[in-house]
Amino acid sequence: MPRGRPTKDAVTGAIPAADSSKKENGNGATLGFEAQLFLAADKLRKNLEPSDYKHVALGLIFLKHISVAFEAKHEALLANDPGAAEDSDEYLAENVFWVPKEARWSHLQNNAKQPTIGKLIDDAMAAIESANPGLKGVLPKDYSRPALDKIMLGELIDLISGVATGKPGDKARDLLGRVYEYFLGGFAGSEGKRGGEFYTPSSVVRVLVTMLEPFKGRVYDPCCGSGGMFVQSEKFVESHGGKLGDIAIYGQESNYTTWRLAKMNLAVRGIDADIKWNNEGSFHKDELKDKRFDYILANPPFNVSDWGGERLREDARWQYGVPPAGNANYAWLQHILWHLAPNGIAGVVLANGSMSSAQSGEGDIRRAMIEADVVDCMVALPGQLFYSTQIPACLWFLARNKQNGSFRDRRGSVLFIDARKLGVMVDRTRKELSEADVARIADTYHAWRGEKNAGAYADIPGFCKAATLDEIRAHGHVLTPGRYVGAADIEDDGIPFAERFDQLTKTLEEQFAEADMLTAKIRTMLKTVKPL
Repeated sequence: MPRGRPTKDAVTGAIPAADSSKKENGNGATLGFEAQLFLAADKLRKNLEPSDYKHVALGLIFLKHISVAFEAKHEALLANDPGAAEDSDEYLAENVFWVPKEARWSHLQNNAKQPTIGKLIDDAMAAIESANPGLKGVLPKDYSRPALDKIMLGELIDLISGVATGKPGDKARDLLGRVYEYFLGGFAGSEGKRGGEFYTPSSVVRVLVTMLEPFKGRVYDPCCGSGGMFVQSEKFVESHGGKLGDIAIYGQESNYTTWRLAKMNLAVRGIDADIKWNNEGSFHKDELKDKRFDYILANPPFNVSDWGGERLREDARWQYGVPPAGNANYAWLQHILWHLAPNGIAGVVLANGSMSSAQSGEGDIRRAMIEADVVDCMVALPGQLFYSTQIPACLWFLARNKQNGSFRDRRGSVLFIDARKLGVMVDRTRKELSEADVARIADTYHAWRGEKNAGAYADIPGFCKAATLDEIRAHGHVLTPGRYVGAADIEDDGIPFAERFDQLTKTLEEQFAEADMLTAKIRTMLKTVKPL
């Protein structure tokens, strides 16, 4: 057994699913089940690059998932209607993929130690794609390549085989979905900057989804990466009493490899979605140009300079001004506004510079958007949230109609939230927003827009401020929250100013004296140094 593998149940062989199965990492913190599994799998990759190993591991998790779902349905049909058990339509009707016998996990598990295991996996992937046209071109099929260690493949199959809850079913499907999602984040961390191309940190996605509350309607992401926005949207609907299918999901992605990850990620969750791929991208080949959406969630690449804007100078989407050819930020904002339904609302992650830049006409575009009253809320995020960049980021919330009847009339006002002081360090280089942080930001927004049971809104110095358009004009149409929220109130500790000043003066004098002493000591030591 590889070192670090999660402990298995002695009877069932299953890796414990509950978060109560934890152990300490090197820093004394506890690791949850998914983290233990990821570390165990990561040790198996040896010299394989994370960007390559990612597809090896995620492909097998996907294969295990669809087998679990298939076998659960297969057993149910055998018990109730044996004649229907081999009818693929019975499975497709419930959004379960048909899995041919040679592709079922039990077959692969039984042959995990065979030198031909790589070819067996490739054949399984091809058989699944052939039986399920919606997966055509999606699954990895290069497990038989000589460079891939077949012993490692067998050990990885054994490891993933332990992910179970005693019997196939919905709980097993949910668990494998959690594992897939955790592995996506783990690989994004391992790949660093490249990882950010396919993965938005889950805490950032939760802020967007919790603020927008996509209960029902069309949801769109024009640069969807591995599909995290969609997964969180569906989770939100289900956790608030809705059902899978209350929202219709649409997206586009220009990176073929990332598009495949998204298709698998959504399939693991049983989410039906219309995700388009072409290598030209949403600007130059908008696959959904005639559709409008109720919710748009997006994390476009920051400050892209080679987006081909010089070929789109007359595009109809640029309603607020032609975006500069050297930066795509305002092209993304206007593309998203173009696709919003009349009462639609959007949340967009962008670099902080988008809030204040005046270069190449960006300031004029921002002013036009503000004067058109399509900016609803601005959130300044903490640093160190992203795998791919240390560039500070913010959230733009755009609304087509601030008096649509769903909430109070917010015309002529913009909410500013400065969340830069929130978040907790999860390792030496990266922060995450806690559930309490997400709730604080979202609750503030919901109270401001007048949601039922959200409570009364009030400005909080240093954190949030509802500003009028006149106030924004006075700041030159700059949208940086720090300009509006002011400084946080300092709690009065009851010490009179004169006494506090005396204490500070005394401390300062002591520090001056210590500095003088150290300076004298250094000079004395320098005199003892003899030149060579």
